[in-house]
Amino acid sequence: MVRWGDRLLFIDLTGNVAIAVDPNMDGAADFSEDLALVRANGVYGYMNRAGEVIIPPQYLGAASFSGGLAAIRTGTRYGYINPAGELVIEPQFSLAGSFAEGLAAVKLGDRYGFIAPTGKLIIAPQFDDAWQLSEGRAAVRQGGRWGYIDPTGALVIEPQFDGAFRFTNGRARVRQGSDWGYIDSQGNPAIAPQFGFASDFAEGRAAVLVGATWGYIDRQGQMAIAPQFDYAADFSEGLAAVKQGNRYGYIDSAGAWVIPPQFDDAAAFSEGWASVKLGNQWRYVNRRGQFLKASSLPR
Repeated sequence: MVRWGDRLLFIDLTGNVAIAVDPNMDGAADFSEDLALVRANGVYGYMNRAGEVIIPPQYLGAASFSGGLAAIRTGTRYGYINPAGELVIEPQFSLAGSFAEGLAAVKLGDRYGFIAPTGKLIIAPQFDDAWQLSEGRAAVRQGGRWGYIDPTGALVIEPQFDGAFRFTNGRARVRQGSDWGYIDSQGNPAIAPQFGFASDFAEGRAAVLVGATWGYIDRQGQMAIAPQFDYAADFSEGLAAVKQGNRYGYIDSAGAWVIPPQFDDAAAFSEGWASVKLGNQWRYVNRRGQFLKASSLPR
């Protein structure tokens, strides 16, 4: 999705316009499960890949589709719809998360539990907070501390952390006081808390803050790329956006520059392209640093 002047457009991998969004829409999000969230006059609906708004904007809040359902808000309560726009789980929740691994975290009253796509309550509301499932674990908070449950609701890692996040590549980042480290899926320390900040693992690397500079570690906690950057993002498609001075570029998993720092901002690669900012304009570059030519944008 791109903005061209006052128009919202979707372009394809060649830079051609695939969808010119209905000008009555004042907002749009990326596609998820073949539908894109759109907004008009402060309410939300959904558009298909032909550019047709098949679920008219009507919801006060809405999320992208995940696991065949999307959370929507009517009044002060959240429920779920299917891709046909049919209400399959009645609005009844104070908050509702996206489905992942067959369950979604929902808030009833002041407690969080988990439901199935049928709306059936699988894990009773009992937690102060909860994240979605990832690699068979969900971070939950009880009594001010974070631990992890499995899909049955069994507490498999006792609440003991000041902060806890999702599992990726067999590791989850956790915080003890102001120090960040990683645990394995059994709750064993994998990398001792020692960093000023830590990111999720992606493609075998995790960005970590050491003092005032960023570097990358491997799954064993060894420094794979020495701290040297003013900011470091996750790896995607073999490259990571990093900031040196006032400019962003891209490095490979060994830390070598693939696209030298030259951008004012930079995002992750997806399908061979990454969005980058030059001045007040955004463009796309490929892995060789070549710009995508947008050949059919409206004049």
